[in-house]
Amino acid sequence: MSLTYKVLQFVFIPGWSLLPTKLQKRMKEIDHKVRGLLEDVVTKREKAMKEGGVDEDDLLGLLLKSNMKEIQESGHQKGMSIEDVIQECKAFNLAGQESASVLLTWTLILLSKYQDWQDRAREEVLRVYGNNKPDFDGLSRLKIVSMILNEVLRLYPPVFMTMRTVHKKTKLGDIQIPPGVLLFVPIILIHHDPEIWGDDAKEFNPDRFSEGVSKSTKNKLCFFPFGSGPRTCIGQNFAFLETKVALTLILQSFKVQLSPSYKHVPIPLFTIHPQYGVP
Repeated sequence: MSLTYKVLQFVFIPGWSLLPTKLQKRMKEIDHKVRGLLEDVVTKREKAMKEGGVDEDDLLGLLLKSNMKEIQESGHQKGMSIEDVIQECKAFNLAGQESASVLLTWTLILLSKYQDWQDRAREEVLRVYGNNKPDFDGLSRLKIVSMILNEVLRLYPPVFMTMRTVHKKTKLGDIQIPPGVLLFVPIILIHHDPEIWGDDAKEFNPDRFSEGVSKSTKNKLCFFPFGSGPRTCIGQNFAFLETKVALTLILQSFKVQLSPSYKHVPIPLFTIHPQYGVP
């Protein structure tokens, strides 16, 4: 991710991608290694499914099972190629794991700083589950946990900016925008705007989501940590669900607090994460 961020500074220089720089060589090495690892996982799983009927209901298993069914029903190789499956696995890892882990990281940082909210969240989790394993039905009853996660997403959205291309002449307020213009939408600035969220816009206050997202935003489009419209992140609900489960398991067993060595330096790469980690 950090290497790709460096590359983005040079993409506008014609022919730059063809130069054998150290950066380019390092990225090709990483790409080759990642592709090799994923290809090994995919081919082994595919072989096991064909030979022994191994049926694992993880994302890769479901994808391969669907692909095999498509090929069998069509009678010829109409499904996804190995290369297509590898690219999907890259998306699972980068988009799925990164956004959920970053959300969980910022949640633990803020719950460490605001111990009262950590205690309230733990009380709710123990009331709903006790020491039992979390199940799907109980997650919808974790109101305080949901409030906390929404507030974390407001302060530290996984992606700090998104882009949209204007396809037809569009009017935004008093501005006429011609087709072909690329708009940058600064999610993090909108999420921190005092005119929208009040004087405490930069403070951690989960109570603002106590009556749900639509009430806290007054039905305005000013809270969109995973984007909005037809291009909303397809993994939004999955990431939220995954983080809820992980946070529930942590709160059942641990009390968390930050080390005195922690330095609060949020840095935006593709996602916003702590530059010096979270001891």
